[in-house]
Amino acid sequence: MTRLKILLVAVVCVAILTVILRDRIDPPFITAPPRDINEIRARVTPQLQAEFAEAGLTYGAPVFMRIFKEERVLEFWVQNGHQFELFKTYGICNYSGALGPKLREGDWQSPEGFYFVPPGAMNPNSSYHLSFNLGFPNRFDHDAGRTGSFLMVHGDCVSVGCYAMTDAQIEEIYVIAEAAHTNGQPFFRVHAFPFRMTDDRLMKEQGTMWYAFWQNLKQGYDAFENTRNPPDVTVEDGRYVFG
Repeated sequence: MTRLKILLVAVVCVAILTVILRDRIDPPFITAPPRDINEIRARVTPQLQAEFAEAGLTYGAPVFMRIFKEERVLEFWVQNGHQFELFKTYGICNYSGALGPKLREGDWQSPEGFYFVPPGAMNPNSSYHLSFNLGFPNRFDHDAGRTGSFLMVHGDCVSVGCYAMTDAQIEEIYVIAEAAHTNGQPFFRVHAFPFRMTDDRLMKEQGTMWYAFWQNLKQGYDAFENTRNPPDVTVEDGRYVFG
């Protein structure tokens, strides 16, 4: 191998390692160069409030999110009376891995399942503009022996296991979710699915290794579709249970 080829290989390896490490060190206690979250709030809140008013929704009301890998979308729902209404659908800029759950630290898979985001999981000083931690592994993941840490929804459009949005998108998502927390919502739910879990789409996965797992996820998907209220989620005997 020529010196030039050796140099090129070394540069590529360093670049890949830098991206991997960068994605792995974004816990709440490690901060990027400070950004002014107050400036972001002041800039994006007026327009968001106007969009909420136009949609007949209350800014600061409880929120709920659904993620669909195959369709590459994040749905943002807002409570209106006794049900949730779809406020906006955001295209996911990037996620990593294939359809299927995250199994272990470093597998580059973005998680699938049912997650809860309290105020302490919000990070305005993320290395990826803004972020919130999904809380992986949850009780189900832990019981299944799945490992991983700092799995986020964040900006910067780069992912090695997270769901990455554009900076403009994450600013809206973050500020609305933060307002819901401030207004009293103790946590918001994020449901992450491999695809829209219609009967026809799931039938195509019969015989695949994740079919039983996805059948369980579909129960949670159907519970929301039928009521427009995210169900309470617990874990019993290695399965999600919905109330």
